[in-house]
Amino acid sequence: MWTVIAWLKKNLVWSIPIFMVAGLIFGAIANPAFLKATIIPLTFLMVYPMMINLQVQQVFSGGDTKVQLVTQFINFAVVPFVAFGLAQVFFGDRPLVALGLLLASLLPTSGMTISWTGFAKGNISAAVKMTVVGLILGSLATPFYAKWLMGTVVEIPMAEVFKQIVVIVFLPLILGVLTRVVLIAQVGQAKYNKNLKQKFPAFSTLGVLGIVFVAMALKAKDILSNPMMLLSFLVPLAMLYTFNFVLSTVVGKLAFNRGDAIALVYGTVMRNLSIALAIAMTAFGNEAGSEIAIIIAMAYIIQVQAAAWYVKFTDRLFGAAPAELLASEM
Repeated sequence: MWTVIAWLKKNLVWSIPIFMVAGLIFGAIANPAFLKATIIPLTFLMVYPMMINLQVQQVFSGGDTKVQLVTQFINFAVVPFVAFGLAQVFFGDRPLVALGLLLASLLPTSGMTISWTGFAKGNISAAVKMTVVGLILGSLATPFYAKWLMGTVVEIPMAEVFKQIVVIVFLPLILGVLTRVVLIAQVGQAKYNKNLKQKFPAFSTLGVLGIVFVAMALKAKDILSNPMMLLSFLVPLAMLYTFNFVLSTVVGKLAFNRGDAIALVYGTVMRNLSIALAIAMTAFGNEAGSEIAIIIAMAYIIQVQAAAWYVKFTDRLFGAAPAELLASEM
């Protein structure tokens, strides 16, 4: 079982489309209405495990204030407005899809921010802080941005959005911190790091795939009546990610050292699509939520593939990693 789950997690660029297609097939041949009851359990499965490894205490460490401020400026003063502009151009007549693109842009950073920063030999400590700060700021800001930018064309249930953010972000965050403390007390830090830490993201992956499956199944008949709809989502998503990569790379090269620059890139480009999916599927009702969620699910395909390719070019863009950093990993 772990082998299968590990493959699904490692190969999201394939597993997401597989589960999207499976959801389409299921929704086409069966009545998917009963799947609505699985949304809350799958949401918790998706979010809670990722919170266990989140090192909230790192927020209070210093030494990288400049890169943290620039990162959050890009995350909240630039990217959401680019996403909103693209949404108006491509989905001006489909406000729920436009809202989905906006939601995907409003929740920066995920556990993969830390992972990809590590793969590229960037500043992991800065990436951890970006992840925690981005998660908290994004969760608090999302309802206000959504109401401000989309409130005239989509009814934004502010109270419900805030309620769901408490349930799917802050409650799992508290439970995750407590879980990590208890586990470390029971088995010790070394055993936790060796045997348990790597398993939690795999459970999150199952939650993500389950939500993708349910969202596609619930909208299967609409999608199959217009199959080009899915392909039409890829163009604005690709434009958004390309803009974000280029902007963050240029800012990183001009203003920061190699380690901080790489953390800046992954701290701004990687979006917490899991949280965005969770908000879409729980705060807006099943029908609207499924339509909002589809473009968020499509974003996984581009995000994972782009992040992996960017690692291959980091040495060319920012120079080779310092010898002492390489030596410490051997």
